[in-house]
Amino acid sequence: MITLAIDFGDKRIGLAKSDSLGFLATGLETLVRKNSSMELAAKEIKEVVDKYQVQEIVLGYPKNMDGSLGERARKTEEFAKVLAKYINTDIIFWDERLSSKAAERNMHERGIKTGHNKGKIDRIAACLILQSYLDSK
Repeated sequence: MITLAIDFGDKRIGLAKSDSLGFLATGLETLVRKNSSMELAAKEIKEVVDKYQVQEIVLGYPKNMDGSLGERARKTEEFAKVLAKYINTDIIFWDERLSSKAAERNMHERGIKTGHNKGKIDRIAACLILQSYLDSK
């Protein structure tokens, strides 16, 4: 079963997919949101879902450090509703606290500058979200 992870943001959407056995996460392209349209973003993700025959989506759920839900979580919930109009697969919310920070740390450890690599940070964050989900299974 192929699982797609989404790191949803206002400017970019990081994507990662699992292998068919559900063991490994691999980064895909980072979608750049040209405008704030969630509909357009959902349509682009539908293309990815169709291309890879995705059967499950893990959507990074940005909780606050104390576990409460803030504005980012509400935007993510809104996006999930829009996405559900375009795809017919389960959408699972997955705690993504500190995934972007972990992605930045990963890049620093490998000697990659993060300043002009925001898309790469989002892709790595999506991989970390997905790998965490896959490991939990």
